[in-house]
Amino acid sequence: MTEWDFAQPNWFARMKSDGGMVPALPLFKAKADRAVKVFDNLRVPDIAGQPSFGEAAGDWFRDIVRAVFGSLDDEGVRHVPEVFALVPKKNSKTTGGAGLMLTALLVNEVPRGEFLFVAPTQEIADLAFQQAAGMIDADPEGYLQKRFQVQEHKKTIRDRVNKAFVKVKTFDMKVMTGAKPIGVLIDELHVMGSMHFAARVLGQIRGALESKKNSFLLIITTQSDEPPAGVFRAELMYARGVRDGRIPNARMLPILYEFPEAMQADREKPWIDPANWPMVMPNLGRSVHIDTMIAGYAAAKEKGDVEERRWASQHLNIEIGLGLHSDSWAGAEYWLASADKTLTLKSVIARSEVIVIGIDGGGLDDLLGLAVLGRERGTGKWLLWSHAWAHEIVKTRRKDISPRLLDFEIEKSLTFVKLPGDDVYALAECVMEVEDAGLLAADAAIGVDSFGVTDIVKELTSRGISEARIVGIPQGWQLNGAIKTAERNLAGGTLVHAGLSLMAWSVGNAKVEPRGNAISITKQASGTAKIDPLMAAFNTVVLMGKNPQAGVTLDIAAMVA
Repeated sequence: MTEWDFAQPNWFARMKSDGGMVPALPLFKAKADRAVKVFDNLRVPDIAGQPSFGEAAGDWFRDIVRAVFGSLDDEGVRHVPEVFALVPKKNSKTTGGAGLMLTALLVNEVPRGEFLFVAPTQEIADLAFQQAAGMIDADPEGYLQKRFQVQEHKKTIRDRVNKAFVKVKTFDMKVMTGAKPIGVLIDELHVMGSMHFAARVLGQIRGALESKKNSFLLIITTQSDEPPAGVFRAELMYARGVRDGRIPNARMLPILYEFPEAMQADREKPWIDPANWPMVMPNLGRSVHIDTMIAGYAAAKEKGDVEERRWASQHLNIEIGLGLHSDSWAGAEYWLASADKTLTLKSVIARSEVIVIGIDGGGLDDLLGLAVLGRERGTGKWLLWSHAWAHEIVKTRRKDISPRLLDFEIEKSLTFVKLPGDDVYALAECVMEVEDAGLLAADAAIGVDSFGVTDIVKELTSRGISEARIVGIPQGWQLNGAIKTAERNLAGGTLVHAGLSLMAWSVGNAKVEPRGNAISITKQASGTAKIDPLMAAFNTVVLMGKNPQAGVTLDIAAMVA
């Protein structure tokens, strides 16, 4: 453990007590105090009376200023080179960020030093610039107006004394063109999660900063209003790992105002109690107020579950596990609570008395979904494990979803293949693992969409699976029974799954379409979103509903032992 250790394993207890999220660090007090004094003297331009940050800012942001500028030693090494702050909306993070960058100019000792404020959209970038420019205009002594040149057309603020400057840029592949910054602030990283190039751009920013020992990177963001993906998910998971002590010797200081996972996943939703809200509202009583929050939540709840979750993600940093919408499948409400993350293919085999398999998809720009559903010995509970395959070409053909697919690859719930047929071969290997265990149903063992399965049937029959055991499952409204059975079993706790992000995404993509007295979930109704793994799961529900028996009876427990 080093003296610059950023782990905070007791973070929740601290958040409940004093709300301080920065651990005790050996900061250089004089430099920290000077930066805070400069920051506190800046005035907030868009509040009546234009109070100073000393009056209007919360201590949480003052702690960030102290850590960033108070960690620079006399040798020019910054010991807190990165900060990741997850803060709900209305806590003045963009205004505070603008103040921090202006502070950086004021305490900077590097001639012609370059600082960047990076935002995902021009609108957000311009807001930050206008806040910083407004702080200069609001200086009652006129000192800042004399020292800084505000270039509106270039979105640049230049220090007339040492020629250093801060420039606002939008987040794209050209953000680092010609830039050699010593400080970068990125606002609203969650918006960049779906950008396929985001990881490369962030890598370029880090590469430029890491070459300078006095550089800093500050990321300030709210939670995403969709399931976290791409670069945002990767940075958030890393920050949590540092905070919880799982990642030692990290460069990143995590400041995460969020409830513990157990509180967020609890079906009783303990986070809806306003008594808990102050824990994740560090600017409470300044830019945000409980009575306004209560009214906002009541309005969102009145509009339904989808809007309630969206509001909670933005105002309480509740992580959305499923991308719900107005025509979501009813089973989605119970999906997250039905997870058993210990489930693997091997554990499903070890615990089951019989297993059926569902397969769906497989086009070049599609996913090939596999679902393995076992009936647990003794309890009769249904155990679901899933996997998917995708061709490499999907990364370029479907750039809108490629960040999520890369996340699933890291999760090991999805495998990319380079050649057509490699996915079918890998799928067949999984099927044969079940067959070799003697648990694959004797009849109607493998359910497939009736279209586009020739290669799959050919591969399976070549391995000894009789074609009679591979059955076509009618789709569309004819899956109504399986859809209803799945949602009832999820609600009753008799269907559990492996808790994979792949399946949460697939479930969240599913759209219900009324068909007379029935409903259907189809790829057409769900648009371009991928639901192949879920459709494969529905195929298994059809087969398990036939009360299958295993083809061969083996002592699985003895085999595992």
